[in-house]
Amino acid sequence: MYFIRHLRTLKIRSGLLERSAPFQARCLQTDAAQKTKPMKYKYPPMYDPYGPRPPPSEKITQLVESIVALTSEERAQIGPALRASLNHPKLEKISTEGLDLGAQAAGGTAPAEEVKVEKTAFDVKLEKFDATTKIKVIKEIRALTNLGLKEAKDLVEKAPAVIKQGVTKEEAAAIIEKIKAAGGVAVME
Repeated sequence: MYFIRHLRTLKIRSGLLERSAPFQARCLQTDAAQKTKPMKYKYPPMYDPYGPRPPPSEKITQLVESIVALTSEERAQIGPALRASLNHPKLEKISTEGLDLGAQAAGGTAPAEEVKVEKTAFDVKLEKFDATTKIKVIKEIRALTNLGLKEAKDLVEKAPAVIKQGVTKEEAAAIIEKIKAAGGVAVME
């Protein structure tokens, strides 16, 4: 065996054209094997990929029987009670306002009732400031926004500019009062 391996290495060194046998194994399928169709397996009519499941426990069976015996009003209270005891968040409807949902239904030709949505997120905008209190306003902006000195100075100098975005009404009112105390004028948008 050693001799044959040594002989092959000698033939390789002498030239690539003089090889006596291929040195690589072909791992791919042959052309004849590729032309055959793959086997089709028939699944049973009730195919369960997870396999057979054990029957429910006695406790679960009793729970199902007690739920079936409840009235419809009592059954409607099960979901919220479970959600509260398991601390799950309440599911809220997603707004489709502004989305193109395709053609409306035939009955939907009447104009939709406009529902006024109360704004919950506000922006605080620095309108102007007194030149003598510029440094105080810059310090207050730095404290409110966690900006560096240069960034806060640039923000104050390009007034009117938005200082904070998406804050609640109470936070916005507090920010406006702090800027007013420092010598600037801010508004809520």
